Amino acid sequence: MKVRWLVVNDRMQQGYRYALAAPIGSKFHPDFRPELTPAEMLALGVFGGKYMTDCRDEFPESWFAEARLSSLRKDPSLNCFGVDASQPLSVWRAKGWIHADDPRGWFQWYCRYYQGRRMPGEEERQIARWKAIRRHVAQLRRACEPGDCWCRPRQRQALMHWAYDSRSI
Repeated sequence: MKVRWLVVNDRMQQGYRYALAAPIGSKFHPDFRPELTPAEMLALGVFGGKYMTDCRDEFPESWFAEARLSSLRKDPSLNCFGVDASQPLSVWRAKGWIHADDPRGWFQWYCRYYQGRRMPGEEERQIARWKAIRRHVAQLRRACEPGDCWCRPRQRQALMHWAYDSRSI
């Protein structure tokens, strides 16, 4: 595959440049098996619709065809489960979870990884964080009746923010 370069100019990054070294949606790390694509996550409603409103040019237009977005501010009613399941970015920064290349956090890393960007070291860190969230799947299975999608909606929405499809639990 020929390496292609993207240049990002949005509210959080100006002139950031990265290479797409893998085909879109493939050649993932063997331990990373997300259940939802970025486009599916956007269509199901994640982050109150506010996460991706100023950086659409960076990603495929098809990702936004059915996306639930809010132009003004975060709107939890746009989330799949209609609840707010996000911590402010300031919390993520304070905990040291934000990498300078991805100032919006894990979902930005995932979108760029899905597109084909590879960052050895950072991939392992983010995949370890993704795997750690799986504990919420076990908690839902213990606490909820199978098929009851409205049991623990905040926890289900949080899982969706990490590309786990909690509707199937």
